[in-house]
Amino acid sequence: MDKLAIKGGTPLSGEIAISGAKNAALPILCAALLTDEIMTFSNLPHLRDVTTLLRLLAQMGVRVTPESEAAAALDASGLNNPCAPYDLVKTMRASILVLGPLLARCGEARVSLPGGCAIGARPVDQHIRGLQAMGAEIQVEQGYIQAKAGHLQGARICTDMVTVTGTENLMMAATLAEGETIIENAAREPEVVDLANCLVNMGARIFGAGTDVIRVQGVERLHGAAYAIMPDRIETGTYLCAAAVTGGRVRLLKTAADTLDSIIDKLMEAGCDIQIAREAIHLQAPARLKSVSLRTAPYPAFPTDMQAQFMAINCVAEGVATIRETIFENRFMHVAELQRLGADIQIEGNNAVVRGIAGLQGANVMATDLRASASLVVAALAAQGETRIDRIYHLDRGYEDMALKLSRLGAKVERI
Repeated sequence: MDKLAIKGGTPLSGEIAISGAKNAALPILCAALLTDEIMTFSNLPHLRDVTTLLRLLAQMGVRVTPESEAAAALDASGLNNPCAPYDLVKTMRASILVLGPLLARCGEARVSLPGGCAIGARPVDQHIRGLQAMGAEIQVEQGYIQAKAGHLQGARICTDMVTVTGTENLMMAATLAEGETIIENAAREPEVVDLANCLVNMGARIFGAGTDVIRVQGVERLHGAAYAIMPDRIETGTYLCAAAVTGGRVRLLKTAADTLDSIIDKLMEAGCDIQIAREAIHLQAPARLKSVSLRTAPYPAFPTDMQAQFMAINCVAEGVATIRETIFENRFMHVAELQRLGADIQIEGNNAVVRGIAGLQGANVMATDLRASASLVVAALAAQGETRIDRIYHLDRGYEDMALKLSRLGAKVERI
């Protein structure tokens, strides 16, 4: 099993390009199920989750044609197997995103309950209730969602909680439903907006994406289109944290600062100098960071996917910070591993109190989920000596060529 060996203490310097967003690419690839015409996608990140989803679509009858390392054409005209089996979806929660498109296009779907990172309960009941409101008959049997619908009908849907994948699933299903669908308490994330923009390019009629009320007026059919995936804001934030924790100076290209307001604000609060240009962000770290407290919440508030990385930089910042996690109840699994590096962290319910220390020490640690893996990388870059990170297959799910990109910034990192 691959590991990362990182010798810390070197300030990052230079520039790298940011890849396409994983959390936008996955639902947008699923949107190809909604049309029998060819969809062409560019700026696709080369990630394990993307590869898994393409395999899933291919076994449904979708023809997948790679056009370059970051582009592919999908032809779902031969869609003949509306089933997402357990062996393909057990490691990836985003597989649930085929449910809405399959119901809308085929009138039926059999989708395994999804897996993914073990960061807490992420129920799919909001997806099911929304689709039932649109006329679908759904049963959960032997670990599978069995769904049928003669023809979906527009409905007014108010989700009990803000759910990104739930909003995306219902929005895709509604594009081919009869009449208007109103999704209230909708997720506002940029990735939801990116999916909506792709669907509009396919002929969908969607209004309000990026707000908490989305209106979808169903159409008879969608057509093919070409679409470029948005830059990954979480990858951007992770490399900004890596530069900040090492006292570095970096320039990130092909990114979108307007999706990173809460992250940039916290980095500036920590003492970083940040300059924003068109599709680029420049960060200069201070001699020592200042501790920053934060509370995770749905967009546009601070993202839960950046909580672990900011905990890592707080470990060596001046002062005491409190981190409150409100999205997932089991997203502090990285704490024990950061403590192996010498971090001073105490857990109090869904709060973590981090007391900054002068420096971390390298050690052997183990990744427990995707963003926890990133936090260990950030911490290792600041630690003295060598850190070896085990189970980095988590990193491969969400970060394209992380070792290579860090090496280009001067980090001493090796995949072994």
